[in-house]
Amino acid sequence: MKILVCISHVPDTTSKINFTENDSAFDSNGVQYVINPYDEFALARAMWFKEKQGASITVITVGNAGTEPSLRKALAIGADDAIRIDAEATDGFFVAKQLAEVAKSNGYDLILTGRESIDYNGAMVPGMLATFLDYNFVNACIGVEIENNTATAIKEIDGGSETLSTSLPLVLAGQKGLVEEKELRIPNMRGIMMARKKPLSVVAAIETEATTKSVRFEKPEEKSACKMVAASDIDGLIDLLHNEAKVI
Repeated sequence: MKILVCISHVPDTTSKINFTENDSAFDSNGVQYVINPYDEFALARAMWFKEKQGASITVITVGNAGTEPSLRKALAIGADDAIRIDAEATDGFFVAKQLAEVAKSNGYDLILTGRESIDYNGAMVPGMLATFLDYNFVNACIGVEIENNTATAIKEIDGGSETLSTSLPLVLAGQKGLVEEKELRIPNMRGIMMARKKPLSVVAAIETEATTKSVRFEKPEEKSACKMVAASDIDGLIDLLHNEAKVI
């Protein structure tokens, strides 16, 4: 089974975020980047298929040379090879088009992605990728087993879960639950050394216009200072909740 894992190179959630050019562009200075957490769940599940069923794993991203550390980390975790599509990831449509162009010529049985990236939270790429490739698609996936050409997937729905059976080829958008958090992989020294010898290909992007653009970014309002109320002052607490917080 040939597996393609799509990963995003995103800011660490602990990074301090700022904007430039009159709040129209993201300021990457001093920002630490990581593999998108949802994509880490997808990669960990791909590793399970590699170890249990002998699958091969290719990781892919759309981005400039600065995204290669994330690809190298994925190779150190256990992916067999990596592909970087040499273009700025401008919007979801553009990214999905680029990924589809590479995927359609390589005959992947299973394409694993995260449900969304934690920077823009668009949740667009997996569904569009499946549409461009005419692959079956399961979103919000929290479990998957594959036997022969049939996948049994569990997806999260409002108030519960749904179990689906579908055939390969398949695009699957995973999230927390696809593997247990304890199953997430941390590269060891041997993996890091081996990753240096694994192929990382850079391919040119196809001509595709972005369909959206970022006009302005705005930070959420800072939280107000916490107001302490004595445990014995029940009337004061009720007054604050009613007249200031307006929650009762």
